[in-house]
Amino acid sequence: MPRHFLTGAELSADELDRLLVRASVLKAAPLSSDALLRRSVALIFQAASTRTRTSFESGIVELGGHPMVLRTDELQLSRGESIRDTAHVLSRHVAAVGIRTGPDELVAEFAEHASIPVINMLTRGHHPCQALADLLTLREAFGSLAGLKLAYVGDGNNVARSLAILGHLAGVELRVAAPPGYQLEPLPGVILTDDPRAAVEGADAVYTDVWVSMSDDPASADARRRALGPYRIDDALLDRAAPHAIALHCLPAHPGDEITAEVLYGERQWIWEQAENRRHAQKALLELLLAAP
Repeated sequence: MPRHFLTGAELSADELDRLLVRASVLKAAPLSSDALLRRSVALIFQAASTRTRTSFESGIVELGGHPMVLRTDELQLSRGESIRDTAHVLSRHVAAVGIRTGPDELVAEFAEHASIPVINMLTRGHHPCQALADLLTLREAFGSLAGLKLAYVGDGNNVARSLAILGHLAGVELRVAAPPGYQLEPLPGVILTDDPRAAVEGADAVYTDVWVSMSDDPASADARRRALGPYRIDDALLDRAAPHAIALHCLPAHPGDEITAEVLYGERQWIWEQAENRRHAQKALLELLLAAP
């Protein structure tokens, strides 16, 4: 049976640790692995992408493979072919499939019928590849993950959920500060609050995401900005964290909304390292999934 990566919960704590160690090795020597030599990986995009597409494409090439980028309007999916049939066909041609879409159910159904690994590159409910890069970044910044305190402020969305799932495996304490109606559901090891100042107190890192995501109704933008306004990362909020604290953001960013330009481009952030680390973490993930019996 193939190994899939849909939420991050498919990994054990030990596998996650080994994956992050391997990602660091691949970052230091990007061309040291031929795990995908003469093999292709299909990347299906129903949603716009900058970091996901560039990091997966370049990473697959560095592993010796061919990234087969597919938009759904280029596939027979747009004309009514079933997900099941598409999964059967692609399983005959490529080594793995990544899907960036909206509904979690679409990726789950694809994985149910695929005979190759399926990777969730983003859905409405989960963004596990981003969380891998986040943990790699924290590991680089602080040397280890166990016992770190990570504060997430803003919308309790797919990014927050993936941080909760994978952070718990890594021994990271996650605190999520969000207003009523935007809070993450209770998950193991996560502290929920509506007070951003309490969440960041003594934290090693402070994380945020956009207030209006691709999956959100554009008509709700003004209401979302009003509700989330007190959750902006600025220098004053970051000052309440530990003296060594860093700011994180999965991007794209909107300076003046969820984060100030001073923090986004300042000296206390590791945001651009995060963006690069998508590639290295995903390469280690591909190696792991393709090595599974």
